[in-house]
Amino acid sequence: MIPGLQNFRDTGGTPLRDGGVTRERVLFRSEALTGLSAEALDALAASPIGVIADFRTDMERSMAPDVLPSDRPFDVVELPLLEGAMTGLAQSAVTASDPATAQAAIAAALAQLPSLGDLYISMLGGGAASFAELARLVAASNDDAPTAVLVHCTAGKDRTGVSVALLLDAVGADRAAVVADYSSSAGNLAGPWADRMRAMITGMGVPLTPAIDELVTGTPPEAIEQALAWIDDQGGSADYLRSGGLTELELAALRARLIA
Repeated sequence: MIPGLQNFRDTGGTPLRDGGVTRERVLFRSEALTGLSAEALDALAASPIGVIADFRTDMERSMAPDVLPSDRPFDVVELPLLEGAMTGLAQSAVTASDPATAQAAIAAALAQLPSLGDLYISMLGGGAASFAELARLVAASNDDAPTAVLVHCTAGKDRTGVSVALLLDAVGADRAAVVADYSSSAGNLAGPWADRMRAMITGMGVPLTPAIDELVTGTPPEAIEQALAWIDDQGGSADYLRSGGLTELELAALRARLIA
């Protein structure tokens, strides 16, 4: 565990459809690595993690930069995807020239808010190359050096949740276990983190409706089930990753790394 991170976990131990579990200490997931304490930095430096895959946009990274240990190198790979639950609202507010313009931009964004499931399908529709690159990073990791991959976005629930579900599904993870891992993020983020996000929303002048609250803090099983059903319609997770450029050798290496 990394102290101070509410949504950090190792994806190892996920049951596989044909028996067995995924390998531990290979693929980790979390929220953004902002404001880490000295204790947290020491824990991260002592971990097998050597690659940080960041799905946040440039704007998100500039607003809340990751904090990493300085006593050993980390390979930071930026894979920006716009379709996070917060990115559209945040960009509307930050890029507006005055408060009135910001409120109008936020209102326009709210009028077009999708459900989480639809958001994930939009993400998948344009993100195959980014998801394939994450798979490639995991496939290239090894046990001889700290090269395990930590993937994150802002909350670690949407872009991260879809990417982890996709990779686990591609290597044969039990579908119910994949959904359960995704769904657990809401409970992990409950409390101070979720309260800060709600305060940020209301501070932008946005009414906190149940739909907005779910977008910002929720991980309902039906959202990732909708995304996985869309992937199934494309031929399955492995074919989807191939469409993003993942080769057969890389797919085989991904399976070898993630299957214990």
